[in-house]
Amino acid sequence: MLQHALTPLRESSQSPGTERTLAILELLGQHRLGLNLSEIARDLDLPINTVSRIATTLQQCGYLQRREDDKRFVLTHKLFDLTRPHVREKSLVLCALDALKWLRDSTGETTQLLAHANHKVTILEQCVSSQPIKVSSTIGLQVPMFSCAPGKAILSALPQPELDTYFASVTLKSYTPNTLATRPALESDLLKSRQRGYAIELAEGLEGIHCIAAPILDDYAWPVAAITVMAPAFRLKRDRHSELGQACAHAAQTITQRLLA
Repeated sequence: MLQHALTPLRESSQSPGTERTLAILELLGQHRLGLNLSEIARDLDLPINTVSRIATTLQQCGYLQRREDDKRFVLTHKLFDLTRPHVREKSLVLCALDALKWLRDSTGETTQLLAHANHKVTILEQCVSSQPIKVSSTIGLQVPMFSCAPGKAILSALPQPELDTYFASVTLKSYTPNTLATRPALESDLLKSRQRGYAIELAEGLEGIHCIAAPILDDYAWPVAAITVMAPAFRLKRDRHSELGQACAHAAQTITQRLLA
């Protein structure tokens, strides 16, 4: 059974229906390809009638989708949409979309918008390159901040007390030979990012992928998100860093202006 790794299902709960609903959502979050009613009931040790009733309600409310071919339930993006960041009641994604497209079209590479929470950055939106060889990710994917350009762009814009809190809360580790997995190395890189206005990542999270990113600031100069260009390493070489970095910084500033207008 998987229930011990999810929201505990307690017999003494004052709201067993709520706990069962949360357990189903968490279980499906671990199975992105979906599960059918029997599989959910088995893994959570619940009556199949109970699972059917809850899953049907979640489907009607838009939190689940049931595929026609295999009848498996999968999560929709509704929960994710509810948590998407806003500034001054404006949607960050909507304010960033034109800049994302401009950055993609002007650089020829995939562009992404990411926000940070719990020491990771989450992909909120992306515009995929039209190049024959390209890189892209899945909306909602979370990545450690220290191993990617958008995460480092956000870290570079944080006040020192917040940065100290970050380092006290995370364990740095190497994902590739290029990962900056020590505090001195990462802080030195963040200082350079702060001075030039954009961050550079050279295959620090994944082999063969380079990224450049700039932070998006609110009216308190707080980094609410970052915009990034990502490309195969053979195409995003050192001679393009300044050009793409300045383009990212311009796009980030454009988004900030739209958010604060």
